Amino acid sequence: MSIYFENETDMILPEEQRGWIEKAVTESLRYEGCPEDLEVSVLITDEAAVRELNRKHRGIDKATDVLSFPLLPPFTAVTAAPGQCLGDIVICLPVALRQAEAYGHSPLRELGFLCVHSMLHLIGYDHMNPAEEALMFAKQEAVLQSIGLIR
Repeated sequence: MSIYFENETDMILPEEQRGWIEKAVTESLRYEGCPEDLEVSVLITDEAAVRELNRKHRGIDKATDVLSFPLLPPFTAVTAAPGQCLGDIVICLPVALRQAEAYGHSPLRELGFLCVHSMLHLIGYDHMNPAEEALMFAKQEAVLQSIGLIR
């Protein structure tokens, strides 16, 4: 697994948090039966940058917690060629930290949750209707529990 990691904020991301992000990415692929040698990029950014990306790509002019940019068609990750890039994850660190506080759990749990959620989007899952949401959220919780990031 190759994870290209970049933090373009002025906030220090402790090594422990980066490790949990990597663990969330790796476990999401393992859980879905995807090859272990795919590539994913993770960008940690601020509200201005994520707002611009959200406006440009989704037509929503506000900051959000995480964005996913898949590079493969849905559900082809399980048959992807070695070294293929699955896509990009963009996490807005200030929003993630506020959410962790609001939900009463650790920043590690929130970053792990956002990574798993985004990885499932990169693989092909969505939550546009109740059935899709139930399936995706059940998988999300299973992956989080398997790496010890429980509520």
